[in-house]
Amino acid sequence: MIEVLNSADDLARQKWDVLVPTMGALHAGHQSLIKIAQNYGQKIAVSIFVNPLQFENKNDLHNYPKNIEADLQLAYKAGATAVFLPSEIEIYPGKIEKVDAGLLGDLYEGAARAGHFSGVLTVVKRLFELVKPKFAVFGEKDYQQLFLIKQMVKKFQLPIDIISAPTIRDQNNLALSSRNTRLSEQEKQVANVIFQALSTENLQLASAVLKKQPSFKLDYLNLIDEDSFAEAVPSTKNKRLIVAGWVNQVRLIDNIAIGGR
Repeated sequence: MIEVLNSADDLARQKWDVLVPTMGALHAGHQSLIKIAQNYGQKIAVSIFVNPLQFENKNDLHNYPKNIEADLQLAYKAGATAVFLPSEIEIYPGKIEKVDAGLLGDLYEGAARAGHFSGVLTVVKRLFELVKPKFAVFGEKDYQQLFLIKQMVKKFQLPIDIISAPTIRDQNNLALSSRNTRLSEQEKQVANVIFQALSTENLQLASAVLKKQPSFKLDYLNLIDEDSFAEAVPSTKNKRLIVAGWVNQVRLIDNIAIGGR
């Protein structure tokens, strides 16, 4: 069975090549991150910590799915060396010094979830300090999060390389997420409109596709420069179409790269 670590002292007994930070409820998307991590070293730690700082809704925090035994099995089968299961006091032992997510932290996902990205950056920085990995792997599904983490690493000159991992999708091209377990089969069919829209690779066409599905409530849809997160212009080389919305009470996000690399 996989090694379980609970404290900084446990972590310090080994040197870690790669960290895969998660909040648990692991699925095939997380499994893909762990497998990618194997390309960057043999000592792979998967952290599982449901971070209270990134939840603006306390009910969402309370109801976040937890299945530690299943998570340990998946991490082991995917090739992780150990799972780090810290307590809240281990992560935040004293006064919390929050990391400012800047202006971008208040846009798109940040506009819908006040303080979310500050909470994400704060816990990720703390995990980096505890684990001290050479690399960390994050999925592109949460593209704004990935972008902000890269910015943070550069700002604080942290000695770690951030590895981007492609979005993993189910058989109907719905981006994998722990939130998907809250969708009925009928709601998953509704959610398929997201990938249909992204597949147009065009902002206007994507908007038209989404409008044809009244059960999908759009929050935002935009075409950005993926190297700056500014709105894309005709000369932008690396564009990315980003989208978020609700199917019933479940918020879903997705994105797709267009042109460029």
